[in-house]
Amino acid sequence: MNGKVAMVTGASSGIGMEVALALLERGYTVYGAARRVDRMKDLTDRGGRAIALDLTDEASIEACLRSVLEEAGRLDVLVNSAGYGSYGAVEDVPLAEARRQFEVNLFGLARLTQLALPVMRRQGGGHVVNVSSMGGKIFTPMGAWYHATKHALEAWSDALRLEVERFGVKVVIIEPGSIATEWGGIARDSLLAVSGEGPYGEQARAFAKVMEPGHTIAPSHPRVVARAVMRAISARRPRARYAIGAGAKPFILARRLLGDRAFDGLVRRIVRS
Repeated sequence: MNGKVAMVTGASSGIGMEVALALLERGYTVYGAARRVDRMKDLTDRGGRAIALDLTDEASIEACLRSVLEEAGRLDVLVNSAGYGSYGAVEDVPLAEARRQFEVNLFGLARLTQLALPVMRRQGGGHVVNVSSMGGKIFTPMGAWYHATKHALEAWSDALRLEVERFGVKVVIIEPGSIATEWGGIARDSLLAVSGEGPYGEQARAFAKVMEPGHTIAPSHPRVVARAVMRAISARRPRARYAIGAGAKPFILARRLLGDRAFDGLVRRIVRS
């Protein structure tokens, strides 16, 4: 064991699970946090700890971190991986659902980080790794609320990085592209349920086809994201952000180089493909 302690949210599946397992292989004491504790058997079988966490419930957030600190006494790496995509036309998505997406993708993450920072400051250092998305740099129709949460997370993380660097705390943003997880199916189902019929139905159904696995590009295994996280926390001076996985670098570059109208045209062509 290397004596260091890591906590990973969203560790019941996908990216969070792969990151937690990779940290275990590196010798960290790993706490996986998620709503579905029963789905973290792979983690616990390999020596990790499973903790219940609901990012929409402040009491759950506080209890989760308190459990880690009471048992381990420190926290060296916090990987904020939990998040989801709720899709649908802006006109159709209830504001209650929009707020919930912000609670999970930003505010719950922010509260957990707030509670972890005093611990890292007292230790003289640590890493906060925020799993954003290439969706934090680009946009697509039907994903306004999801993109809004990720764009906000990018700016929030950039500001935080400058605030805490003097204390030895490093803040890193991970921007995955298309990854083979449950995320796509959940987003696609929500899109069709919310906007599959009605005035936006044709556009929603066309975009749902694009979201099917391998329709445009073959998704990467979540292990590629875990490897990026390992690189970031191992580097003496990690990059501010790591774009990783299928499509991430090309789409982010296209958004940077193309004007708004040209990028709009690119997205239209993809949605109609």
